[in-house]
Amino acid sequence: MSSDFPSSSKIKAIDAHGHYGRLPHANELLEKFSSASAEEVAQRAHACGVEWSIVSPLAGLMPRGRDTQVAPANDAAFREVPAVRGLLQYVIVNPLQPETYAQAREMLKSPWCVGIKIHPEENAYRIADHGDELFSFFEEVGAPVMTHSGCPNSLPDAFVPFADRYPKARVLLAHLGNGAGADGRLDLQVRAVQAAKHGNLWVDTSSARSILPGLVEWAVQELGAERLLFGSDTPLYHVALQRARIEAAEITDAQKQLILRDNAVKFFDLSRLPNSGKFN
Repeated sequence: MSSDFPSSSKIKAIDAHGHYGRLPHANELLEKFSSASAEEVAQRAHACGVEWSIVSPLAGLMPRGRDTQVAPANDAAFREVPAVRGLLQYVIVNPLQPETYAQAREMLKSPWCVGIKIHPEENAYRIADHGDELFSFFEEVGAPVMTHSGCPNSLPDAFVPFADRYPKARVLLAHLGNGAGADGRLDLQVRAVQAAKHGNLWVDTSSARSILPGLVEWAVQELGAERLLFGSDTPLYHVALQRARIEAAEITDAQKQLILRDNAVKFFDLSRLPNSGKFN
């Protein structure tokens, strides 16, 4: 355990789980506080030492349901993200909107589009029903994938059979400790990562549950720090708070370096990003 708390604050972190845009909600204040432009997301990240934030547009995920138009939101993100210093793009793939597959193939050729985002809950499908077509696509394009996990359509153990059938797929399960679909269990993501026989599942820290004392530390003990990536779920959560949780964790500085940056560099192959933090 490190006793030198401030040392990890010097790490140029990479946030593997971000969004931007408007969160539609009946509660006016909740909508206001959970929404942010691409520029605001980047500013908040820079203020707490996050060098890169990988984001998807909230417009492609919400309002929840099958009618959300993902392709136009991806198109907008493809234009907007590279213009903002410190942002990288996830292209959202929705199996209920097949045009997003072809869209992803093209967007992933650009250096700022570094991965695929799927969200079975917001886009309203079960991973159990669409896993084969999704995972075969992940293998085809060879891109890393971020997925929501822990709710009824996306229970972590439902990803394991597909990860085992498609060993070249690389999937990051979001929301360490989220067990909303399983009576609030805290261990779902960790157990799924352990169960994947090819070692092709990871977990991010972007969960309100991650602020529980001991959860991050337990996950490191169970999985090794190499399997955890820092994620904030910005702007739904405060990025500085989520980063502070990793900095204050009772783990070594070397483990914090892996979680806050090095694992993301490897997972997303970010070693060739421009030093300017901007693409145009």
